[in-house]
Amino acid sequence: MPITRRALLLVAASAPLAARAHHGWSSFDQDRPIYLEGTARNVKWRNPHAEFMLEVTAGLKLPADLPNRTLPAQTSAVDGKAILARATLPRRTETRWEIELAPLQRLNAWQVPEIKEGQHLGLLGFTFKEDKGEPVLRAEYLFLNGKVYGMRSSPA
Repeated sequence: MPITRRALLLVAASAPLAARAHHGWSSFDQDRPIYLEGTARNVKWRNPHAEFMLEVTAGLKLPADLPNRTLPAQTSAVDGKAILARATLPRRTETRWEIELAPLQRLNAWQVPEIKEGQHLGLLGFTFKEDKGEPVLRAEYLFLNGKVYGMRSSPA
C-alpha cells in the first residue's frame, strides 16, 4: 500500500473520534445551566478546544455567592447574570465529567493559565439536551484561582 493511501486511511479512521470530541453549542441545553466544581484530571490543552476530566467534589453544593459573581464582558451577547441565576446542580450522579473549554486562541485572549493535573476549579456550563451517554459539560464560565473567564467569545 503506498504511504499516501495508508496516511489517508489512518486519517479517515480517526475522523469519528475527532468529531466525537468536539461539540457545537447547538448540541447543548442552554436553558439549563449546570454548576460543577472539582479536580482536573487528564488535561488536554489543545485545539479544537481544551478539555479535561473533572472529578466532582463530594457533596457538591451551589456556592451562595454564585448569582452575585462579577462576570467579564464578552464580544458575544451573553446574559451572564441570568445564567448564574438559573444555575443548578446536575441531575446526573456521575462523579467524573468530560469538560470542554474554548479553543486555545480564545483561552489565550482571556489569559487563562494552563490548567494542571490536580488543580481545583469551578465551571458553569451546559450539558447535552438529552441526559444520555457520557456526562459532558460545555463551559460557559471557568472559575479558576479567584478569577472568572468567559468561554463563548473573546474579551470585550
